[in-house]
Amino acid sequence: MSNYPEHMVAPMRQELVQAGFRQLMTSTQVDEALQKPGTTLLVVNSVCGCAAAGARPGVTEALRAHGLRFDQLVTVFAGMEQEATAQAREYFEGAMPTSPQAAILKDGQLVHLMQRPDFLGHSPDEIAATLSTAYHQTVAAS
Repeated sequence: MSNYPEHMVAPMRQELVQAGFRQLMTSTQVDEALQKPGTTLLVVNSVCGCAAAGARPGVTEALRAHGLRFDQLVTVFAGMEQEATAQAREYFEGAMPTSPQAAILKDGQLVHLMQRPDFLGHSPDEIAATLSTAYHQTVAAS
């Protein structure tokens, strides 16, 4: 069950899909993706303003301009695929659920999590820099 009409969220989904993200629509798809070996960037997408103004542009900027390379890019949409979103958040080690979120996982284990306060009031460039720093400290360093 979803909270928003699909035609309203479709452009928000496409913003990440065009950047190479695969949408996870079920809890089974979440587990299959997040239990794969390697590095994963998971974005919990949202209709909120900070997702539109910061999270989606910041994440896509980090991938484009900062050259971050993950084995997989995946996304769930809060308020739409609720079971998939809840399952993804199970990997966030007890962190409060916020929207949006961006998680770096390595071999299914959380190594960095950006929460709503990390996006709210921050420019896409600042968000890209934060994500890039986290990537270099957790993924590229090993």
